[in-house]
Amino acid sequence: MRVLYEVHAASLLRTLLGWTKGDRQAAEDLMQETMLRAWRHLGALHEDPRSVRPWLLTVARRLAIDALRARAARPPEVEDEPLARIPVVAQPMEQVLDRQVLRDAMASLTATHRTVVVEVYIRQQSVREVAERLGIPEGTVKSRSYNALRALRDALGHDPAFESRGPGRAVALRGGRAAGRALTAQRAA
Repeated sequence: MRVLYEVHAASLLRTLLGWTKGDRQAAEDLMQETMLRAWRHLGALHEDPRSVRPWLLTVARRLAIDALRARAARPPEVEDEPLARIPVVAQPMEQVLDRQVLRDAMASLTATHRTVVVEVYIRQQSVREVAERLGIPEGTVKSRSYNALRALRDALGHDPAFESRGPGRAVALRGGRAAGRALTAQRAA
């Protein structure tokens, strides 16, 4: 068997590489199966190792055809690369908890502050539009917005449920503008 392998392995592998379109792993697997079958039928093969080549090529060709048919019968394999492009989406339970925390924080605001936050960050109105709608000066809208976001920051920054979501989220919600962005993100979700 060793002599048979030494004489035919290189040419058999080259032939199999052509049949597998350069797939070295598939060619090596087919060569291994071909040699295994030769070993099982070693007693029936001719004693001269050079005269066994046609038999080896026939076995290898049939194995390659069987492998090709088996591959065609299976659905195509999916590579890992497209999976890396799938965006990570927050878990639904986490989204529900985040919304509840924000609702509780919004409920802790005064009615005037809550109105300004809803108009500016959820409905995405400009300061001028909010001032006209509420009939108050623009400076008052800015002041209420600033104070409301500070109150939200305090409400969210001390909430253990929000702190446990990870350092990035807790830090992001400590700033007043970040709290407004969090409200806008929650509205979009």
